[in-house]
Amino acid sequence: MRDTAAMVTDLLTWYDRHARALPWRVGPGERAMGVRPDPYAVWLSEIMLQQTTVAAVKSYFTRFMALWPSVEALAVAEDARVMGEWAGLGYYARARNLLKCARTVAGELGGTFPDTAEGLRALPGIGPYTAGAIAAIAFDRPEPVVDGNVERVMARIFAVAEPLPRAKPVLRAKTAAMTPAHRPGDYAQAVMDLGATICTPKSPTCGLCPWNSDCQARAVGMQAALPARAEKTAKPIRQGIAYLGRREDGAWLVETRPAKGLLGGMLGWPGGPWGDSAEDLPPVAADWRALPDDVRHTFTHFHLRLALRAAILPMDCTPERGHFAALLRPSDLPTVMRKAHDIARAMLDADG
Repeated sequence: MRDTAAMVTDLLTWYDRHARALPWRVGPGERAMGVRPDPYAVWLSEIMLQQTTVAAVKSYFTRFMALWPSVEALAVAEDARVMGEWAGLGYYARARNLLKCARTVAGELGGTFPDTAEGLRALPGIGPYTAGAIAAIAFDRPEPVVDGNVERVMARIFAVAEPLPRAKPVLRAKTAAMTPAHRPGDYAQAVMDLGATICTPKSPTCGLCPWNSDCQARAVGMQAALPARAEKTAKPIRQGIAYLGRREDGAWLVETRPAKGLLGGMLGWPGGPWGDSAEDLPPVAADWRALPDDVRHTFTHFHLRLALRAAILPMDCTPERGHFAALLRPSDLPTVMRKAHDIARAMLDADG
């Protein structure tokens, strides 16, 4: 393996030619001409990218920037509107923290993001990885940035055989040792691009890699096997019931979920808690019909099987829980609730 400086030089040369064009990124050519990234855009993209793919984030990022082009604009946005625009992106605690952070920056910091990882970590929703990424990309701080792509590259370059997640401290240390003082923001994005386009999980195209002669895993033919991962434990299955009631005028009975917890602050269908068995807790007395199809959805820590009940509700209906939404857009609902909506709507429309 060559010395770190030579490897960094080759990677940055590769990045200058092959950097991905992303809506939140200031490319290497623009940076060379003095264009600096917008810390707000970098922060927004990094929050959205937490446990979410680039492909899924692009349209959300573009829409958020059009609606709220500055941290001050986001800070005064209505919670329900932001949560609605976030619907479908998942991990909804991020959206709640997004608003908390925007209001902290706009209200307490004069609209200016801290330019160090330490300062960024003090903000809501920003952990060590996100702080390092923003500090490096937005402010060119030599901070190690370790996402899944970087972990894979480092595991292969240094042939780290210890499985994830136990290998994370070792891989972070390797990343820190490789991070240069010169162009650290470009370097961080270059390693991520290398992992996303060349050093991919399956069938890495080693012949195109600027580090192919340095890769210790490739030297022994084990690049495709790394990083190793500990065996996953089986996810439990939780049960629940969702009640989808549509009033005669077309308004849907919905409820806003508690601010804390899964899907916190999002619109959803009334129902009982999710657990080992489903509790039958209709929000109002009605002719609830059990639908033949249920909703199956996987969250980070469990699988959900959601039985569905649907009913046409009279105009004088007074539910015990929830409220009627006359203008409900399916896009305002998180994915699991949207699945339920599509099934129930088809049945209710067929009934006339």
